[in-house]
Amino acid sequence: MSSCTNCSGTSLFRDDDTGGLFCSSCGAVQPFDQYESFFNGINGPQGTFVHIGTSGSGNIYSYKERKLFAARNSIEEFTNRLGLSSKTMEIKTMISDITEGEFGQGNWFQVLIGACCYVVMRKGGRSLPMAEIANALDCDVYELGKMIVRVIDFLDLRGNEFPEFDIVYSLERTINSSCCFDDVDRSLVDKMKKQGVFLLQCAVKLFLSTGRRPLPLVVAILVLVAEINQVEILIEDLAKEVHVVVSTCRTRYKELLETLVNVAQVLPWGKDITKKNIVKNAPIVIQYMEKKSMSKPVEKRKDVDQTRFDLEDVVAECLAQENGYEYGVEGLVSQKDSQYLSLQGNADREGIRDVDMLQISPECLSLMYEKFLNDNRGAMLSRSANVQKRRRVEFDFHECREWWDGESELSRKVILRKLLEKDIGAEIMPPSFVNGQLKCKIRRERIKAARKRIKRITHPLHADLDETVTPGILDSTCTEKRKKRRGVVVDGIDWEDLIIETLILHQVKEEEIEKGHYNTLLGLHVFNPGVA
Repeated sequence: MSSCTNCSGTSLFRDDDTGGLFCSSCGAVQPFDQYESFFNGINGPQGTFVHIGTSGSGNIYSYKERKLFAARNSIEEFTNRLGLSSKTMEIKTMISDITEGEFGQGNWFQVLIGACCYVVMRKGGRSLPMAEIANALDCDVYELGKMIVRVIDFLDLRGNEFPEFDIVYSLERTINSSCCFDDVDRSLVDKMKKQGVFLLQCAVKLFLSTGRRPLPLVVAILVLVAEINQVEILIEDLAKEVHVVVSTCRTRYKELLETLVNVAQVLPWGKDITKKNIVKNAPIVIQYMEKKSMSKPVEKRKDVDQTRFDLEDVVAECLAQENGYEYGVEGLVSQKDSQYLSLQGNADREGIRDVDMLQISPECLSLMYEKFLNDNRGAMLSRSANVQKRRRVEFDFHECREWWDGESELSRKVILRKLLEKDIGAEIMPPSFVNGQLKCKIRRERIKAARKRIKRITHPLHADLDETVTPGILDSTCTEKRKKRRGVVVDGIDWEDLIIETLILHQVKEEEIEKGHYNTLLGLHVFNPGVA
């Protein structure tokens, strides 16, 4: 007889429902004691065998069915998180075609969902930023980009089937969904949206988006438009919402201000406009670009060529009409008007044929002017009043008039070909190209200096000490912040100069060093030369 493990009592009873053994004295549950072995040889009871593709006798769903169910739930979850509920079926169909109906599980399948979301939206002309998708999926942007490339290659999307990234839609979507504009009046938000679209397309026209990621430029333009309309928005807050780097947004904002300064140079006071006061003058600059974009290009007149007039003959014929025109103080005038310009009221005298023969002393001119004022004092007073009134109205017009019209075609999205044909009053080189050329030039000078240092050490007697590097090119392009990034500098040599010397000693071509891909070159030629 077994005893209780708790109180050592012998009054034990068994529950009929559960089969468990309990103590009637203390109520303690006793250890399980009804284990039965099924290993009774070949004639013993048969157990349950679990095979691949099944879930045992306790579940009626197979492994494939559960995998498809989990995959569809993942697709719906991520599309709802990105606000793409209306595109769920299209995304499911694309994933089914890619995986041949197998779908999948794991991290790679989530990245595939994000890639298909990007491709579907891009095909529909509503581009979705990869940074936003990567943030929703909690994956790396570069990993998502590789998957997008694989999806595009698999579906063979080319040309019109896969349009360019719609940067205008990105700006409109950002200003509509950002919480930074929640407290702003909706009419002002609509106005800022049109101004932002206009500035954005002008920036595309001026190549500010060439070779650059689009979202930092969108952030820079929205911050500038908000500042012009006296709406306080921090560039850090907006960049955090759009999932872009703040320093890149600041760089785009600086380039945007520099471009507006260049455009403003055509204004009469353009030389006084700098990056410090361009925000105050930005409304006038934007108005100038708006009017310039609305103006039609001047075409060469064809009527003169078609009628084939000889202008010299026409002028000679006019001058030959003695009774029609005569020379006076105001030049060539008709005889009908010459009575107002005659001397001593003699309007019937013969007209002067040659303007060189007209010789009038200063005293005579003074008398003529006094006589004209006495005879036409009322007209002069009326003219003076009209001039003052016109000046006063013109002053009020410029002071009180709204600077933004929104009538330009660039306030709405236009195709790229038509955008490039527009004239906004300025033509500049792409900043990315200019900066790239400058960096290549700086690296070229660094390479020359590195070769001279190497030659001075290896061949000190034959080193050409008279040859010098272009003076000031390295120091003039290094700001204080950039000098701090260079780290420790000894005798004007920093880490970049040491890397260039190492690559030169390993026989790397100068053309490859000028591109600036130091990590790749070090991996190929220095740390793992066998691969090269």
